[in-house]
Amino acid sequence: MSNSKHHDRTRAQESSNAIERMYITMRHLFNRGFYKPMGVSGETLRESLLLLRPEIYGSIAEEKAELEGLMYVVDRLPEGIEECSFINLTSDEGYANSHFKPIIPPKRRRNCYRIDDEQMNIEITRGRSEIYDILTHLTFLFVESHKIANKVIINEKGDTTRDWVKLEQAVLSSKKLTQQEREVALTHTANILGRTFNELKQVYSSFTTKNKPERLLHIIYWLGKLAIQEVVNGKKRTITFSPVLRERLGHHLHGEIWANTIKNELIDRGLIDRPIHIISANMHSVMNTLFAPCTFDKEIEKKGIFNVYEKLSKPENEALRNKIKKASLQKGMHYIKDTSGANINVQIFDTCKIDFSKASLSLNLKNIKTEKPVIIVMDYAFGEQAYETMDELLKPLNLKGNKQQLDVKSISIMGKAGILEGGKGDIMIPSAHIFEGTADNYPFNNELKTVDFEDKDIDVYEGTMITVLGTSLQNKDILKFFYNSTWQVIGLEMEGAHYQKAIQAASKVRGSINKNVKVRYAYYASDNPLQSGSTLASGGLGTTGVKPTYVITRTILEQIFN
Repeated sequence: MSNSKHHDRTRAQESSNAIERMYITMRHLFNRGFYKPMGVSGETLRESLLLLRPEIYGSIAEEKAELEGLMYVVDRLPEGIEECSFINLTSDEGYANSHFKPIIPPKRRRNCYRIDDEQMNIEITRGRSEIYDILTHLTFLFVESHKIANKVIINEKGDTTRDWVKLEQAVLSSKKLTQQEREVALTHTANILGRTFNELKQVYSSFTTKNKPERLLHIIYWLGKLAIQEVVNGKKRTITFSPVLRERLGHHLHGEIWANTIKNELIDRGLIDRPIHIISANMHSVMNTLFAPCTFDKEIEKKGIFNVYEKLSKPENEALRNKIKKASLQKGMHYIKDTSGANINVQIFDTCKIDFSKASLSLNLKNIKTEKPVIIVMDYAFGEQAYETMDELLKPLNLKGNKQQLDVKSISIMGKAGILEGGKGDIMIPSAHIFEGTADNYPFNNELKTVDFEDKDIDVYEGTMITVLGTSLQNKDILKFFYNSTWQVIGLEMEGAHYQKAIQAASKVRGSINKNVKVRYAYYASDNPLQSGSTLASGGLGTTGVKPTYVITRTILEQIFN
């Protein structure tokens, strides 16, 4: 075997071992109930993360600070977490009915509460994947914070460099910084981080919020300050898991409440006996596909349907989105805002009330009239939560002591995924899901085929897909190995194997739904982690995602209605 091949393999094996070690360690720390990320207990997590060097965390293993990774992480953690030395992961324990104001991270739907100056509580309602996600991000943050401390502490007494003193003055100053003062502070900060003034200036505005114009300086200062306290005074930051969280995890508490709410809604609306099609997707594409034609017919005639979809997806067009939402609620859509803590909203479409005469889909209207299908669209689940929610949704109903099965005809999963061949906006059609870190594999007969997308002017790839334990742990070596190995992996995502495990259990083992239920899986590529600069940390899809999203949605709906 050639040397470079051998190197790739050993690097992939090392990385694979590191991921496995991280998982086992996180489970162990969770069972133990608390740990100190920068102490002995957190050592395995830190070492594994540094060995792994995931793409998302860029230069974590180098001396210089990692800025894009920092941005990615702070978007997913509550604002102010950098100031807290006690981070408590809790279950839903009633803080919603208190004076504490929930802090919701911009890129992750989760409720967090700042208890006091030193403590942040993060509510976990979406299962283990969410815990892994948070602990990985926190490990990254703390590793970065110690890089800062190591740069600025001069001696055992804890004296610090002039750069640090100047940064502290700027952050603690009660008056607004002038541009000159800001640039002086940036010069010192760049020095501390081992980055250029220009690099900091470029990312500065992406950290800024309305209340915190100098947020980047603020984050760097507090990360450094707490790390200095750890090094000099031994005051270590601690992560704890509440007893209630430890007791409840894995009991499908939120999933059960969530699924029962949907079933009760179906009963109340007299839809429980109708044929049901479940779609896991975002909250706009099915609604827009069904209702844009009758809401914006003139515009569609002029500019075409995809132009309208693109308009609807632009953040500034809130009014257009409200218009279509209003129309759909009047004509057959019911919306269930989640209150169970699962953080998954739901739409129910009663096709008897929808006007298909203008729909720009190829439909069998006679079929729709006789079958009267009901479509349930559920928002994206998060990792292992996909098993919990789908498992509960497919369970039979208990009606006055009688078990009534739902007549589930099809289950379609549409999502975003990383692609290993091709680029942003391409489509992937899986033939099986493999669960990372194990040899568990879930082959299935996918109703969606490459042929269905042939004339759509989009690149389509078909093959196996890997369900990863967390996107923030992927690195090139593992991905290359997957891509080149006999598994022939085309992409990676976080929910596929979990959904399929629930579907297989319900249809083949428990018999709670039809054993021939039709399944569809399709993903559009959010990034290609094998091409550097195409990782998730390099930013969102913008409008690149619009076309594949709607091409997949339309194809799923046409199959359901025909």
